[in-house]
Amino acid sequence: MNTDKAAPEPEDGRPADATTAPETLKAVPVRHFGRWVAAVVAVAVLALLVNAFAHGKLNWGAVPDYFFNTDILKGVRNTITITILSMVLGVVLGVVLSVMRLSKNPVTSSVAWFYIWFFRGTPVYVQLLLWFNLGLVFEFINLGPIYKDYWSSFMTPFLAALLGLGLNEAAYMAEICRAGIQSVDEGQTEAAHALGMSHGKTLRRVVLPQAMRVIVPPTGNEFINMLKTTSLVIAVQYYDLLQSATNIGQTSGATVEMLILAAAWYLVLTSVLSIGQYYLERRFARGSLRQLPPTPWQKIVRANLLSFGNRSSAGGTA
Repeated sequence: MNTDKAAPEPEDGRPADATTAPETLKAVPVRHFGRWVAAVVAVAVLALLVNAFAHGKLNWGAVPDYFFNTDILKGVRNTITITILSMVLGVVLGVVLSVMRLSKNPVTSSVAWFYIWFFRGTPVYVQLLLWFNLGLVFEFINLGPIYKDYWSSFMTPFLAALLGLGLNEAAYMAEICRAGIQSVDEGQTEAAHALGMSHGKTLRRVVLPQAMRVIVPPTGNEFINMLKTTSLVIAVQYYDLLQSATNIGQTSGATVEMLILAAAWYLVLTSVLSIGQYYLERRFARGSLRQLPPTPWQKIVRANLLSFGNRSSAGGTA
């Protein structure tokens, strides 16, 4: 007995298809009204700031006029110099302190812990003033047959700035290096010792090269932060970018304009350092990634090549 029911015929009299195509779904994106509100508020605030500074009593022409002034360039050069030397001192001393901190010797470990505790717990500004005013406590510096002089002649503004910034940075670099060393698997050290390597050679050739992938990113951030922290050396009368801009502002009467100029120079220098940090991180990431992501320049080149290829194919088909 056939129980199949005949399919109902459509009203127009044509037979219905056995397989009816499903209706195409139309995806409607979710509307994010909050994003539009946030964008409008941000643009409005930015417009208000621009309008306020545009109608303020600022001589904007003084900024480009003094941007490459001789005194300003001297301050920029001194700022770069003290930044590099302070970071070198901080990195070298930080590596030593991190090794001491991880040592099984309780004396060296305790000394490293106390150093990190003290220099991380006191402000950089206080440390700079302390180094600069130690001449009130010590009249001479006596290193025996090596060196002997008045403290005021020995502790120059440059040396006070270098010690204040470099010794403080060493405490932070010690913790960064310690974290990088501890990120390396202990099996690497055990394998190196099994091959007959000494502890020092294992540290130099096995542990530190692998730890650099963890150490480099925060070190780059510390470098950029050090560049900005050098503005505090004005407290010890070191002639840096901020000091030069302040002096010109006082003599020319364009105090705020020169501070804006100094901020512009700091932005230029930090931007250059950020680019260098990006490529340095990319270099040390080669061992952990199968394929490195394209750089911004490579993205631009690829986009131009693709657009040129599309135009060429369109012209050929036409």
